Amino acid sequence: MAGGGFPVAGGAPPGDYAGGITFSVVVTCLMAASGGLIFGYDIGISGTYVRRPLHLHALQKNDINLFTQSGLADDRWSGGVTAMESFLAAFFPGVLRRMAAARRDEYCPRADGVHVVMLAGGALFFAGAAVNAAAVNIAMLIVGRMLLGFGIGFTNQAAPVYLAETAPAKWRGAFTTGFQLFLGIGNLTANLTNYGAARIPRILWRQHRPHLVMAVAVPLLQQLTGVIVIAFFSPVLFQTAGFGSNASLMGAVILGAVNLGSTLVSIATVDRYGRRVLFLTGGLVMIACQVAVAWIMGSQIGRDGESAMARRYSVAVLALTCVFSAAFGWSWGPLTWVIPGEIFPVEIRSAGQGISVAVNLGATFVLTQTFLAMLCSFKYATFLYYAAWVAVMTAFVWAFLPETKGVPLEAMGAVWARHWYWRRFVQPPPAAKDAMLPEVLVN
Repeated sequence: MAGGGFPVAGGAPPGDYAGGITFSVVVTCLMAASGGLIFGYDIGISGTYVRRPLHLHALQKNDINLFTQSGLADDRWSGGVTAMESFLAAFFPGVLRRMAAARRDEYCPRADGVHVVMLAGGALFFAGAAVNAAAVNIAMLIVGRMLLGFGIGFTNQAAPVYLAETAPAKWRGAFTTGFQLFLGIGNLTANLTNYGAARIPRILWRQHRPHLVMAVAVPLLQQLTGVIVIAFFSPVLFQTAGFGSNASLMGAVILGAVNLGSTLVSIATVDRYGRRVLFLTGGLVMIACQVAVAWIMGSQIGRDGESAMARRYSVAVLALTCVFSAAFGWSWGPLTWVIPGEIFPVEIRSAGQGISVAVNLGATFVLTQTFLAMLCSFKYATFLYYAAWVAVMTAFVWAFLPETKGVPLEAMGAVWARHWYWRRFVQPPPAAKDAMLPEVLVN
C-alpha cells in the first residue's frame, strides 16, 4: 500500500473525495478554529488557568452495549475525539438511549451537531463577558465566570471535531492546528489588553462609563427594533402577507417614502420636544404595530404558514408596517446618530463615535444573516420577539438616557452628573458649567 493510505472496513477501496482547498473550506475552517480565540483570551484575561483531569468510573455496561448494538458505534462514531459513548453511558444514559432509538436520516443534518454546540458556546461566552463587564458585586462575577466556562467548554469540545470533519484529509493536521493558533492569538490579545488597561487611570474608565454604555447600547438597540430586516426583506415580508411580486415591490417603495417623511418630522421636532419624547413615543408606537402584525399573521397564516391571508388583512399589515417605519423614522432612526455625536467629551469623541458605528454595522450584519432563518422558525412570533426588544429599549431610554436638548457640548458633563444613576460615576462639573444647563435636564 502506498504511503499515506489507510485500510477501509470490509476491504472496499477508499473513495476519492477530491478534498482540495477552496475558499469556502478555508473560511469555514478559520471560523471554526477561531473558537480557540475565546479560550486563549479567557486564559490571558484571567491570569490563571487550572485544569483537573476527568476520571470516569462505574460505566454502565448495558448502556454501552445498547449503543453498540444500535449501529451508531460504526466507523463514523468510533475512535478519536468523537468516541463519547463511555462518557454518555456514565453521566447521560438517557441521552445514549435516545440516540440508539432515534431514526437515522442521511439527508437532514443533525439538529444537535457540532455547529450548534459552537454557536451555543459563543453565545454563552458573550453572555458571560457581558455579565462580567457589568458586574457590581461578587455574585455577578461568579455568574459571569460560570457562563464563560460553559462557553469555553462547548467550543473546546466542538471546534476540533468540526475542523477534523471539515478539513481535507491531506491538510487536516494544519487546519486543526489552527485552533491552537487562535488560542495563542487570543492569549496575546488579552495580555495586550491587560497591559493597556493598566496604563489608563482608573478614574478615566469610571468617568466615561456612561458614554461607553450609550456608545454600545444605542446602536445595538436600534438594530434590535427589527427595522433593518424590514428594510432589506420587505418584499419577502409582503409576499408572506399575501401580496404578489409587483405589489410587494411597491409596498417596499411606500415603506421607504414613509420613512423619509418621518425623518423630516424628526428634524422639525427634535430640538423642540427633546430626544427622550421622540424615543418614548416612537417606542410605544413600534411595540403596538409589531404586536398587531404578529396577531394578524398568526391568526390568518397560522403556525404552518400554509393558509392564505385575506386581502383586507394584507392591507392592514402594510399599513401597520408603514406606521412602524414612521415611528422608527422620527425616533430610533435619526436619534441613533444624534446621541453618540453629542454626548462624548472632546477627548474621546472620535473614538466613541467609532465604537458606535462599529456596533451598528456589526449588529446589521448579524441580523440580516439570521432574519430569514428566524422567520422560518419563529413564524409570526418573530414580530413578538422584536416587540419585546423595543419594550426593553424603551424602558432603557426612560431610565438611563438623560435629556440633552439645548445643552452646549462643553457643558454636557453636567447632564451625567445630575442623572439619578450616572452621577455615581461622573464627577460634578464646575458651577459655571452647571449654570449653563437648562432646567429641563433633571431626569
